[in-house]
Amino acid sequence: MEDFHREGEALYCEGVPLGEIAAAVGTPTYVYSHAALERAYMDLVDAFAGLDFMVCFAVKANSNLAVLRSLAAMGAGADIVSGGELYRAVRAGFDPKKIVFAGVGKTESEIVAGLGERILLFNVESASELECIERLASIHGKKARVALRVNPGVETGTHEHISTGHENSKFGVPVEEALQLAERIESYRCVELIGVHQHIGSQISKLAPHVEAIEKSAELVKELKGRGHDIRYFNIGGGLGVPYRGDETLPSPLEFVDAIRPTLKETQAKIICEMGRYIAARAGVLLTKVVYRKRTGEKSYVVSDAGMNDLLRPSLYGAYHEVVPVNGSTGSVAGADLVGPVCESGDFLARERDLPDAGEGEVLAVLDSGAYGFTMASNYNSRPRPAEVMVRGGRWAVVREREHYADLVKGEIVPAFL
Repeated sequence: MEDFHREGEALYCEGVPLGEIAAAVGTPTYVYSHAALERAYMDLVDAFAGLDFMVCFAVKANSNLAVLRSLAAMGAGADIVSGGELYRAVRAGFDPKKIVFAGVGKTESEIVAGLGERILLFNVESASELECIERLASIHGKKARVALRVNPGVETGTHEHISTGHENSKFGVPVEEALQLAERIESYRCVELIGVHQHIGSQISKLAPHVEAIEKSAELVKELKGRGHDIRYFNIGGGLGVPYRGDETLPSPLEFVDAIRPTLKETQAKIICEMGRYIAARAGVLLTKVVYRKRTGEKSYVVSDAGMNDLLRPSLYGAYHEVVPVNGSTGSVAGADLVGPVCESGDFLARERDLPDAGEGEVLAVLDSGAYGFTMASNYNSRPRPAEVMVRGGRWAVVREREHYADLVKGEIVPAFL
């Protein structure tokens, strides 16, 4: 995380001390580095050099408008999975011709919204969805461009909650069904088949699953072209892992692309990749204040003001995030848990770790929290969601205000009969 670094004992984001942000904005607060976003995006652009390609940012990873505006300005497209993400992407300035709409449960209103914005394409995940798109496009006098999401039946070895390409997954359709759907599209007036899509999961640490899945899906591209379909786009998904642990070594974007480059060239299609975690994870940290220190028997706890309601990944996936002091406390607490204020035993940010020996009131940084952090935050226990801050060089700004108690009841109505 070269854009997060120490100067003396102080932890900085680019040219700004994180302690300054914590003092001004409070905690918990997410802080994002513009330079880190740009660095990761350009890593991907450089890796795909020599190919006809487009990098679409997976909006689900981080949907803050400032983050999205930054990436749109860099030339990225957007991979969306809901009407809300479509609204955000358009508002942030993404070219609709660079927006791809994925997800197994697109509602009629979401499909109509996508048609209205003239997005590049819908990734179709079932026969029922395809029929729905044809019907709605006909009603609204639109031509819907689609890609078929194929399930290549590849195991990734990642956590079951983020593995999406195995044969019993809810995502995509088998190759045989994809061919049948392509035949059906030939009889449709308002749907145009222009692509093939596959995505086998997230945080994949090895190249082999990617290579296997992309080779299988590329065969479908060639088969459909051979049957006369104008397949212009091959969406290879995302899933490139990031090293959350300091001692991890994972494939780089260049190693990833070099492993599949011959296959991609053979398809003679424009390549779309939809990276979210790779672009955003290392571009963000979560600042949290130590509220209390306690021991229960032989167990040491560091209690912070951030919990699973702010960063769910450790509780949901057992995910690992490094935790460091913002202002260089000395020593460590062996075998301790960093826990939050939520009334759940599973509320933790780090477990059985050598944590910084930070006193009450000191601020810690939970690293690599820029992806699937705020986007998965909740108001559980009626706790306001945290603030978000963007840093660029020596400047910083709050890009989402911290919620207040009044925000928690906004939209709620107590009926007169109570």
